[in-house]
Amino acid sequence: MLHLLLALTPLVPAASPAPAVQDGAAQPALRSQESELDRLLEELSPEEQLARRMTDEVLVVQKASPSVVYIETDGVRERPTFWGIQQQKVQGSGSGVVIRDEGFIVTNFHVVRDAQSIAVSFQEDVDPRQYRADLVSFVAEEDLALLKIRGEEGQRFPTVPLGTSADLMIGERVVAIGNPYGHTHTVSVGIISGLHRDVNVGDGANGTLHFDDLIQTDASINQGNSGGPLLNINGELIGINSAVNVRAENIGFSIPVDRVRQVLEDELLGEHMNRAWLGFQVSEDDDLVVTTITAGGPAELVGLEVGDRIVALDDHRTEGLEQYRFQRVSLRPDDPVRVRVLRGGRERNLTIPAWDRVTGLLFERMGLSVEEFRTRSSRGTGYALQVSEIFPGGPAESVGLQAGDWLLAVRPEGANGRRVPTRVDLAGVISRLSPQTPLEIEVQRERQTFRGTLILDGAH
Repeated sequence: MLHLLLALTPLVPAASPAPAVQDGAAQPALRSQESELDRLLEELSPEEQLARRMTDEVLVVQKASPSVVYIETDGVRERPTFWGIQQQKVQGSGSGVVIRDEGFIVTNFHVVRDAQSIAVSFQEDVDPRQYRADLVSFVAEEDLALLKIRGEEGQRFPTVPLGTSADLMIGERVVAIGNPYGHTHTVSVGIISGLHRDVNVGDGANGTLHFDDLIQTDASINQGNSGGPLLNINGELIGINSAVNVRAENIGFSIPVDRVRQVLEDELLGEHMNRAWLGFQVSEDDDLVVTTITAGGPAELVGLEVGDRIVALDDHRTEGLEQYRFQRVSLRPDDPVRVRVLRGGRERNLTIPAWDRVTGLLFERMGLSVEEFRTRSSRGTGYALQVSEIFPGGPAESVGLQAGDWLLAVRPEGANGRRVPTRVDLAGVISRLSPQTPLEIEVQRERQTFRGTLILDGAH
């Protein structure tokens, strides 16, 4: 190889010898360039010099970065071992962006998956405090989650305006803000390099997700940028940074903001995402009139009536359906909810003791409550459900269920067998079914097995 290189060397044109330079000969030209800039700056005031540096990207960062948060999580993940299921402590971090000034944050679900506690912090010169946050709702298939900051009563937070992803142009400038590798509030700049990209994203432990409409950008998106905003040059949110192609340089992907808005409307703010169960429903318009009340539920017990108009939740005025849905989904189970209603031209205050959603659904749809027990066998660790209470006049009583019965299976009539190992699973099964749906149930009572058909009650 050395011989080959040497043989090829004569083929390279020889460089011409550099002319001799006398001391100081090249200096006047250099001084001339420097002095030209100096003269330009001397003619400008300090304010004008600062304005000269104020690019569009700087303006975007100044506008949007106060709404970007750094997310830190602590949690526990179960993993199978030779000795059974073991719990492993996990920590994570990522980014998010505030979309409503009450403290609602949009981020990626994988940022907060398995989190038992969530802490968020803003840029230090914006707000030096660290806040606790709650996971309000999530859609794993869309890799999106909604968080709510636990702020002080009436506290408001900086937000980013939502733009649109319908008119994005390949080549237009974009700005990404996030917290890659723990370097908080890092900014990267680039362009939109592709639209409507089909991408498979997975971490190996939780499967692979398929996205068919992502924004591709060459703005750097690294680990920790997940959940942060992608912004257009007007400082509007156009995407949530979600994935980086580790096999290529300068290729990142974002979920388009129009898709985020649709998932918010259809899923993240859906009735099925409410953690607190109050036992009433309202009209799907800005009037917010109570349309149904579950008999025996918490709302009926405190005197709420059909026809009442909801005007405030927890002392916050409800200005239309969208605001009501944000307020409603953030309510926590077991916390009393202050509800102000308009009835007969007068406002009345009621306090409703919120139940958790699972308890409310089982009460409303099946007329029972259950306890969950963890079991161990040669097959591993599992769960079992035992009926703890039967409510008078409900579907469970009508088919002869009794307290102490073990639920072995619950399935829609004619469907294949389905075991129901947890309370959440059982609530999930019935929440997706319409009223009057027949359910085949399998019950064990004192070593005997019974089968029957239960007709679901309540609103869908």
